[in-house]
Amino acid sequence: MTNIALPPAMPRKRTGTVQTVVALILREMSSTYGRSALGYLWAILEPVAGIMLMTLLFSLAFKSPSLGTNFPLFFASGILPFMAYMDVSNKLSVALRFSKQLLFYPGVTYMDALFARFILNALTHIMIGVVLFPLIVIVYDVNVIIDLRAIALGYSLAFALAAGVGTLNCFLLSVFPIWERAWAILNRPLFLISGVIFLYDTVPLPYRDWMWWNPLIHPIGLVRKGIYSTYDATYASPAFIFATSGIALALGLLLLRRYHRDIINF
Repeated sequence: MTNIALPPAMPRKRTGTVQTVVALILREMSSTYGRSALGYLWAILEPVAGIMLMTLLFSLAFKSPSLGTNFPLFFASGILPFMAYMDVSNKLSVALRFSKQLLFYPGVTYMDALFARFILNALTHIMIGVVLFPLIVIVYDVNVIIDLRAIALGYSLAFALAAGVGTLNCFLLSVFPIWERAWAILNRPLFLISGVIFLYDTVPLPYRDWMWWNPLIHPIGLVRKGIYSTYDATYASPAFIFATSGIALALGLLLLRRYHRDIINF
């Protein structure tokens, strides 16, 4: 009987990346926000509660905020981009943990898990900003000239920074469990030193020069520039943030590419 040599098996091509990401997004929407609009309502109410609390506390001690005349708008311009960075980076840092069981399927990769979490949470915070900023302006009848390009750039910096830090932490938290607690401790003073409740310009030297190296100062400053036409955030450096974010993202992806199988099987 003649033996017929069969051609070598072709590697299976991976298809359906978009469908996989969409499925992961829908899964997270269901688990995080539930199947009704009430989950997204809570996502809006959480920053509203923070803005109202800060407004109440500072209005008792000061007649007006550091910029403009409206406390809710001033604090919203700091709290919303800050929360966008914190939430997206934290969600990315546990993306493999959240989707670990699904990553054993050949059609799902660690990149799908990262993409899905980033897209969903970034869109959620864009929605929060689109709802709350106009709402505050209308309710309090604030006269402002909005610069959408500055706001968009500020949010882009916050999301880029969240992508880089979150991806790198996705590796670090998975390999070094102690890093999760250490990172939480390091993040505690961020709210106070990132220009959320004060203006970077009002910080005396040399502390102002030190604070410039805090990446969150830059996106928050640009968002405030977009809200207040008289505020010129000349200190904000998109190049610095994009470079920092790019280095962190590249390093995180490189490490995950090398060790993601070990992390999943751990």
